[in-house]
Formats: sequence, structure tokens, C-alpha cells
Amino acid sequence: MRSRRESGGKIRPREGLAMELVVAHVRDLILRGELQRGGRLPPERELVQGLGVSRTSVRAGLQVLVTKGVLVTRHGTGTFVADGPPVLDSEPLSFLAALHGFSRREMFEARQTLEVSVAGMAAERANGDDLAAISDEVTGMFASSDNPQALLAHDIRFHRAVAVASGNPILASLVEMVSSIFYKLRRRTATQARDLRPIAETHRQIYQAIRERDRARAERLMCEHLLVAEQDQEVVAALAVAGDVDEPDPPASDTPAPDRPALDQAPAVSVDREVDTHHG
Repeated sequence: MRSRRESGGKIRPREGLAMELVVAHVRDLILRGELQRGGRLPPERELVQGLGVSRTSVRAGLQVLVTKGVLVTRHGTGTFVADGPPVLDSEPLSFLAALHGFSRREMFEARQTLEVSVAGMAAERANGDDLAAISDEVTGMFASSDNPQALLAHDIRFHRAVAVASGNPILASLVEMVSSIFYKLRRRTATQARDLRPIAETHRQIYQAIRERDRARAERLMCEHLLVAEQDQEVVAALAVAGDVDEPDPPASDTPAPDRPALDQAPAVSVDREVDTHHG
């Protein structure tokens, strides 16, 4: 049997276990307070030497944490602890859904309850940066009306930005966790839609209600939007064949949006970004 001993006498852990060791080590550094939000991780070679694992395992472990929103990678500068709102891992929820047989209807109800509430809260609490972030995604949706996957990326970031604008990081994290469960269906729905501009227009109206501090309208529009989305996704689910090819993960929080025209260059789109300074 092939020896797993390295030249130094250490037993090399299997790559999967080594990756988990890297993940556990970084989490432990954060829990002990040795790594703070926005803090830079030790260099890759230091992790390799300190943990006794390969570069491949270090990179795989860090990528797991990037995907989960714990870390962000900045080209040319290194890997850092995420400084944005917390992101809850959707895998436990997916597991519970499979184990206990959560219905799609129950999951939609959870999403609707969360997102309608945060839309209303965003209408009351969004600051200038929040409104700019939401507006940028609406503009990106119109600019991507001929590109379903690009539009979906803006769609996901729109809902994330609205949740962040609620001012409650726990609710924002729950929205992220629940909505990620529907990513595959949302991807198919966007791909099969014949005209994507109505989707962009719906999001523009939600943004306008939030900007105008109209909580009731923001909640109503978000509720109506999610009901239509549920109907569309149910149709897509009914038509889906068994044995899907796995879809890529939803865009991470720090994923840059594709190039798009400036707000005043987007054709036939009116997204007013004027901010009411009396509401912080």
C-alpha cells in the first residue's frame, strides 16, 4: 500500500481532511479574535507550513470560505475576512429541507415573509449608499435585458442590497440563506423568459418605493413580485427533467457586476437616485 508519510515523517492527511483542517483553522482564528472583520489572512506559505498541508488544500479550504462569504479575495493584495454583512451557510437548510421534506410552498412562504419585511424596513432605513447600491442593480438589469445570466446576477444582488438596506444584518443573512435555495429555479426561469425587461421594471418600481420612503408600497410590490416569481418557478420546476446538471453557485457578495452603461446612459430607463437627506 502506498505510504502517506512525507519526507519529514509526518502523515499527510487526505486532501479532503486537509481542506477541512484549513477551514477549521481559519474559523478558529476568527472565533479567538485573532482575525477581525477586514483583517488579512496569513500568507499562503505560512498556512502550508503551520498546518502541514499542501498548497492545493490551503487554496481549496480558503475557497470554501470565500464561497460561504466568510472571506474575500482581492487580487494582488491577498485574502481578507469579509467586512460586509454576515452570510449564513445555506447547506444546513438544504439538508433539513431534504431530511424533513420541506415543500417548495413552505420555502416560498419563508422567503416571502422575510423579503417583504426587509423591503418595508429598507423603505424606512435605507441611507444614500444603500439606495445607490440598489439603483445600480436596477440599472444593470435593464442593461442586461438581452443576457439572462447577467440579469440574474443583478437580480440576486438587488435582493441582497435591499436586505442590507433593512439595517438588520440577521435578517439580511436569513434572506441570503433562504433565497439561495431557489437559485437553480431562478436561473432556469431567467433563461426561459422571452422578455426580461418586465422583470427589470418590477425591480425598478420596488426601488422607487424604497427611495420614496413608502413602506406599504414597497412591501406590496415585493409581495406581488415574489408571488409572480413563485408561479413562474413552479412552472419551470414542473417542466424540469430528472437528473439536472449541477448549476454554478450564486454570485458571491463581492463578485463585481459586469460592465454596464452609466445610469444616465441606460436607454428608456428612469431610475431616480435622488436621496431624501431627512431619512438616514
